[in-house]
Amino acid sequence: MDNHRVFTMSFAGVYPHYVRKAEKKGRTKKEVDEVICWLTGYSPKALAAQIKERKDLETFFSEAPALHPNAGKITGTICGVRIQEIDHPLMKKIRYMDKLVDELAKGRPMEKILRA
Repeated sequence: MDNHRVFTMSFAGVYPHYVRKAEKKGRTKKEVDEVICWLTGYSPKALAAQIKERKDLETFFSEAPALHPNAGKITGTICGVRIQEIDHPLMKKIRYMDKLVDELAKGRPMEKILRA
């Protein structure tokens, strides 16, 4: 599983799907950026650089300043898999990000999404 093809996908390739999903439900690109920055520790400027440089997901997360200390509070199911049951650290981080965007698209309040 270490060489799972999702790890080599470009973050810049996934990002527009996150934005589109959120915008279809009345949320904004800025909110998508906010939840991704919250999770990864990237500044908005550094996030934009990651997108521009087309880093793969493995590099995107390995270069992230710091996973938010409350990321472990992100629970539930994404793509039919319980996040708490994912053993692979990188896959868990990717699913955290998926879950945050999913919650954003479902209209959940930002303070709940960010586990405040």
